Parts: sequence; C-alpha cells; structure tokens
Amino acid sequence: MLLVTCIPVSRACYWGVCDSPMPRAWQGALCCEHITNTGLCSSPSLLAGHNGLVAAAYLQRAGLRTAVLERRHVLGGAAVTEEIVPGFKFSRASYLLSLLRPQIYADLELQRHGLRVLPRDPYSFTPLLEDRSPPRSLLLGHDMAQTQQQIAQFSQKDAQAYPEYEAFMGRMVLALDPLLDAPPVDTAALGKGSLLQQLRNLRTLKPLLQAGLALGRQLPHYYEVLTAPISKILDHWFESEPLKATLATDAVIGAMASPHTPGSGYVLLHHVMGELEGRRGAWGYVAGGMGALSQAITRAAAARGAHIFAEKAVCHVLLGRDGEAQGVALQDGTEVRSKLVLSNASPQVTFLELVPQEQLPKDFVQRIRRVDTCSPVTKINVAVDRLPSFLAAPNARHGQPLPHHQCSIHLNCEGTQLLHQAFTEAAQGHPSSRPMIELCIPSALDPGLAPPGCHVVSLFTQYTPSVLAGGRPWDEQARNAYADTVFDCIEDYAPGFKASVIGRDVLTPPDLERIFGLPGGNIFHGGMSLDQLYFARPAPSYSGYRSPVPGLYLCGSGAHPGGGVMGAAGRNAAQVAIKDFRHL
Repeated sequence: MLLVTCIPVSRACYWGVCDSPMPRAWQGALCCEHITNTGLCSSPSLLAGHNGLVAAAYLQRAGLRTAVLERRHVLGGAAVTEEIVPGFKFSRASYLLSLLRPQIYADLELQRHGLRVLPRDPYSFTPLLEDRSPPRSLLLGHDMAQTQQQIAQFSQKDAQAYPEYEAFMGRMVLALDPLLDAPPVDTAALGKGSLLQQLRNLRTLKPLLQAGLALGRQLPHYYEVLTAPISKILDHWFESEPLKATLATDAVIGAMASPHTPGSGYVLLHHVMGELEGRRGAWGYVAGGMGALSQAITRAAAARGAHIFAEKAVCHVLLGRDGEAQGVALQDGTEVRSKLVLSNASPQVTFLELVPQEQLPKDFVQRIRRVDTCSPVTKINVAVDRLPSFLAAPNARHGQPLPHHQCSIHLNCEGTQLLHQAFTEAAQGHPSSRPMIELCIPSALDPGLAPPGCHVVSLFTQYTPSVLAGGRPWDEQARNAYADTVFDCIEDYAPGFKASVIGRDVLTPPDLERIFGLPGGNIFHGGMSLDQLYFARPAPSYSGYRSPVPGLYLCGSGAHPGGGVMGAAGRNAAQVAIKDFRHL
C-alpha cells in the first residue's frame, strides 16, 4: 500500500516514496506536517502501486510536499519486474501495457524518464488442436487485409463483417473515453447549495452528456453491449467459433464470468480502450518489464522532489477528534502526521483494516464487505531454454522469434463453449481441466529479459477458484497440480514445451492477495460488473474518490474507472484532493 504525504512546498518538509513489507498492499497521499520518532517529515508507508505513484507525481506537481511509501522491496504494486529465476526478469503480475492514459504520458514526461514501450503487431495468435496437418491458426494484427485473410479460413462472412465490428467498437470506446478522466457525477450534490454552486455541479454532467450525444441513435445497440453476455453480441456479428472465442477472452479476462454472463461486454470494452503511440486498441510490452513503467513514474515524481523509503509497514490511519484523517501510524511506532491521506489499497483494506469501523457509516461498511472480489486468475511465470514451437506454426531452423511469438497466444480457445465449460468447473470449486490460457513471450521483443537463447513466458490462466471445493487450501500440492495441468495443455499445442522449462513461479488467487494486496486475488480490486462501476465504485455516493473519513481518499483500482494499468484513478483522485486542499 502506498501513502503519499503532502504539504505546501514553502513549508520546511520533504516527501518520499517508501517500500514497506506489509500483510497487504495499499497506497495513498497525505499532506504532511511531521513524523514523530524518526525526525522525517510526514512519510507514511504503504505499497506503491502505479496509481499511487501517479497520484504522488500530480500532488507534487501541484506544489504539495508528498511522501510515497512502498510495503515491498520493489516499487509498483502489481506493475513490477522481479528476477524470480536467476537471470530471468519477469513482469511478475501485470504484463502488458495499453490502458495508461495519454495525458499521464505527457504530463509526467514518462519517455524522458526512461519509459520505452515495444508495440506488438500482430497482437493475437490462436492455434487450434485439429486432426489435420498442419492445424489451422488465427493471427490478428493491425493490417486489416491480412487479418481478413486469416479470418476467411473459417468464414468469408466473418472476414467481411470484421472491419465494421472494429469500427462499431471503436465508436463506443471514443464515446466513453471522456468518462475515464473525471470523477463520476455526484448526483447527491445536484440541486444543492447556492445557484452558483448548482451551476458548477451541473458542469460535472458534461462527460456523461458528451458520451450520450456521441453514441447518438446507436445508443440502444451500445446499451446492449454493456448489459448483454458477450456471446450474444459476438453471435450477432460472427459465426466462426475460433474468432468468437478469441475476442471473448478480452470480455472474461480477470473476471469470474463466462462468455454467457450478462454484462461481460463491458470488460471487453475496458480492454480495448487503450492506445499506444496513437494507435487505438494496441498493446505492447514495456522494455525491461512492467517495473520499468513504475520506475519511470517514480523518477517523474522524484524529479519534483520525491524521496523513496522501503520496507515500512502501516498499522492504521490516524484520526482527529472530529474523525478526520491526520496521517498514519507505522508498525515500528512512527506516526506520520498529515492533512490528506490517499490510499491505493483496495477498499477492503482501506476501510475494513486501516480505519476503525465505528468511524464509518454502517451502510458503507456493509457495502464494502459485499464488494465482489471473486477472482479466477492464476498467474504462472516460466523460464524456458528455447522458444515454444507450435504445431500450427513450427519454429524456423534458426530458432529466432517469429511474428506470432510476440502475440498474446490464446490456448484452449477453439470455441466459446470451451471457455464456458472452464468457468463452470471453477464455479463448482474445481480448477479448470482445460483452462483458458493467455501465453505471452515478452523476451521475443525484449531479449534482455533472459539469457541468450532463453526466454521468459507469462501464463495468465483461468479459471481457478479462490477457495477450492471442500475448503481445501491452495497448498504446494494443489498449486503444482494445477500448474502441471496448464503445462500439459501447452504441450498439446507445442510439443517439447515441458522439457524446455527451467523454473516456474505459480501465483494462485491467495498468492496474488498475499503478495500484491489484491483482494481475493482480483486484479481489478473488485469485479468490473455494471453494479460495481461508475456511480457504484466502490459504493454509491462515494464514487468521487472522497470517503466517509474527511481527508481520506481512495486512489487505487477499487475506485473509478477500475483496474488495469491505467493511472486514471491516481490522476483523478489527486485532482480532487488538490481541490479540497486548497479549501483547507
């Protein structure tokens, strides 16, 4: 968890970023006054995820002294690079970049601070298991003509429909885009206060009205995308199962949901909202791993005056007589005094562990307890001594990466029913026998991640329940049994894969919670279903980053607009906090 402390720069304090091992991760911002016991100025300790680092940079940029603290030995929360196997550098949790808001790139000058992104084209590869030689595969890229040729293997009709589908989704993304960069409309404030205040409050409706006007007459069709199962939407456009299943992966990734689950369409939109180098919907690898992004944001904050501390654990938020946030207490006895606290922790950690329950409204506490954090994800990081060679696209003799090696490689994605079956097994408490696997090989574009001739492989797999049937624990035996199932599946598509493995790091939902502070292992800090978005994230009447505790703000993925390496929650929360601070 990351805590950021702030004061006006004219005051005799300084700010820092701290790494601190805690039971869970959170991140925040404070306006600092003093630290007792250490002589440092207002510097609380929490996990510094990317949203908290973004918030810190914006707070400091606005002239506030800000302290950032990281609970682990490495900055970035889930956006980190770690050398789990000697010589192999893994993006241990988050592994792809696209969603980071363009304004943040520009405002924080991330390229100047060392961020380098490696775009992928083609970007998606789906090999099939078939009784034909060689088996077919589906390769999708930014060249529309080549992509249509690939789709035509399975359906000429789908090949013709695909450009229109892309344009339809693109228009929806453009319409919803402004909603990401502003707090949700505070409906409770509408109609209150003076006439001038009411007019100001009405301005907050602008992004929502812009979205509605942009969607125009097509609004009913776009409403269906947001509310219907993604299988229904894809059935309207296409007939070939490999194409539908490949597209459906973006609608269920990170979600305990089937392609037949209502509302899964929004999750797909969430994953196509980004851009890289001006290309909408593009995804890429960060050179040096995802930790290099966190390092660039850290350097941007440090260039404005940040100091970084490591391994500081926070016990609780300090409250004043009137219930307002006044800083945090650390496990080593240090008290960090401040005027504002921004928490990048999940809503559950922030409000159920760090704040006394009696200081919060009972209805609010109940809503936070009821947030759905169910996660289907097990992340497996693998070190291999050679590239996987797929039956559908064998390796060249020289052993160098081919275009499909840079892609997200979708396995067990021959049809949407196969994805639904994998979900059904997990819903009953059993890890999927044929899990959905997204296999990425970032070293295909960034060879410095591994020793010569070797590669790092990222396996984002689902579905695995957070709690196994019968209450069985995710012990070493269960962990390895599931990983062996995943490796057996990969072996079917790429014989020899298991023999190439040098080492592996298996992170089940409980592991993701323990190491990265992701509640239930949920990569979004809570499901991205419609009942947990916009007005309702994390709870109704508290979607604008402020909390029931005056001076305490939520700036992580549990706030609007949700999860992913986006930075929007950090930037938006910082802007709200800065506005409030100026009224103090």
